[in-house]
Amino acid sequence: MRLKFLALPALAVALLSSSPASPAQIGIGINIGPEPVCPYGYYDFTPYNCAPYGYYGPEWFNGDAFIGAGPWFHGRGDFYGGVDNRFDPRYGYRGPYPQRGDRRFNNFRGNQMRDGRGHMRGMGHR
Repeated sequence: MRLKFLALPALAVALLSSSPASPAQIGIGINIGPEPVCPYGYYDFTPYNCAPYGYYGPEWFNGDAFIGAGPWFHGRGDFYGGVDNRFDPRYGYRGPYPQRGDRRFNNFRGNQMRDGRGHMRGMGHR
């Protein structure tokens, strides 16, 4: 008798708490914010820190404006420009980084081609 008494409320709770099936929804939100203000541009990989003097070649600049990298890339879809990956922290660079207002470089020695979106290829391909 006592089991019947508990079974009825348990059944009622189970029926009332069930909801009709709905299609699964997946949402991805990325809030990156404004592009970094860097005198020589910024790396094309997160966290998009400022790149040092000499990392990017002159083709990455339009006058004094950096054309972008990563989510803020402003170049053509088929663009590849030279970089010197010796200034890349993923390859062991631990040297100085630019300060606000530093001037751009004049002497570039690239060893890699990058597209601004994290893709790379050899220097011989343009």
